[in-house]
Amino acid sequence: MKITTVGMGYVGLTLSVLLSQEHDVVGLDINLQKVEQLNNKICPFIDYELERYFLNKDLKFEACIYDEKYFEKVDCIIIAIPTDFDENKGVLDTEGIESVIADCLSINPVAYIVIKSTVPIGFTNYLNTKFHTDRIIFSPEFLREGKALLDNLFPSRIILGGRAEYCQRFGRLLSEFSLNEVAPILLTNSAEAEAIKLFSNSYLAMRIAFFNEIDSFSIMKGLNTKNIIEGICSEERIGEFYNNPSFGYGGYCLPKDTKHMLSECEGLPTVLLDSIVLSNQKRSEFIATQITKNNIYNVGIYRLLAKKD
Repeated sequence: MKITTVGMGYVGLTLSVLLSQEHDVVGLDINLQKVEQLNNKICPFIDYELERYFLNKDLKFEACIYDEKYFEKVDCIIIAIPTDFDENKGVLDTEGIESVIADCLSINPVAYIVIKSTVPIGFTNYLNTKFHTDRIIFSPEFLREGKALLDNLFPSRIILGGRAEYCQRFGRLLSEFSLNEVAPILLTNSAEAEAIKLFSNSYLAMRIAFFNEIDSFSIMKGLNTKNIIEGICSEERIGEFYNNPSFGYGGYCLPKDTKHMLSECEGLPTVLLDSIVLSNQKRSEFIATQITKNNIYNVGIYRLLAKKD
């Protein structure tokens, strides 16, 4: 099987490496330095399992600068380019995806196209309607920085949205390499799959905000945050995970996805979702106020990475 992946970030690269164990994969990017690094088996970011695969696996993978010719005579095209949050429009910027898909469809009349980038709810259906096709499907990723390849090897679930024929094809492709034999595979329409991705990230952001508010409350009331969180999370329905107070959620995905959800929920009775972004802002303001109020002039910050390992 011949596959072209557009975008060599965490999502596109790890998926390309995974699939190139058995299939011919071309990875496209606009960054020449990154392309050269990849062809020299140098991983452009920290992911130990990915580095191990580069060094020890006989991969059928080649990185190239973006060119439409790489869409010819392939069976599957995967889109994994960034969708930054457009502060002026208040939504995710999907112009790059739309442009790439226009190129794909003009060159290849048979390949199915898989969007892995996070997009607005209804976007995949919009593209299929605009381009008079049904070959575009959506399959969200649920990867962690630094453990992206492991998360592809051991997926918590596989979500596929769009025409059943193409979803099943891509589902079988992912299942070839999944080491988690019990990972559920869920076929939905594309809008539902897009919603699953955005609501999943919104929940994670909400959970961070919740435990941060417990910490802020405890500080103001003179209580022990650790004891309170331990007591709450001993309840199995809540769980002892993702509960460490912090400056607030950051990184690439959660801030942009939660901001985008404000536009998705405009005019709807969704007070909780609207409050996530505000809570995150209040948390950083609270910490800054605590520092200045207590006349702390020397501030140390331990680690600048998003993840602890």
